[in-house]
Amino acid sequence: MYHNEALALIDLLIAGVLEAGPIAAPPASPAIGGIYLIAASGATGAFAGMEARLAGWTAGGWRFVAPVEGIRLTLKSSGVDFHYWNGAWRSGSLRADELVIGGVRVVGSAAAAIPDPAGGTGADANARICLVQILTALRGHGLIQS
Repeated sequence: MYHNEALALIDLLIAGVLEAGPIAAPPASPAIGGIYLIAASGATGAFAGMEARLAGWTAGGWRFVAPVEGIRLTLKSSGVDFHYWNGAWRSGSLRADELVIGGVRVVGSAAAAIPDPAGGTGADANARICLVQILTALRGHGLIQS
């Protein structure tokens, strides 16, 4: 790989933002420096044979980059992240062990399921037990304060 070619690819991928995607055909008027996610099947024109790759438009024409596990780009129009994981592009999902906002844990791993209330003769007592279990679960997930 030549030095200028490497610089062109670096310009495209560092803090990459997708202009569009996934698309099967090249746009009629691509923006210089624009990155496009090529559809996983049915690519046509200059994109033929480049399925699931990233296409970057430069002053020298199209540059294609095969995705690597973990690469992540944001779609400019919606702010939705696209990431390449387990051999496929995925969008709209978030993978994390917990969600922390402003230093406060908001969501964590799922706790055990709450069983349906059963037995008893007093409806009010059963309802209270059920509500306490729901509140305990919400607190355990960090969705409400203790």
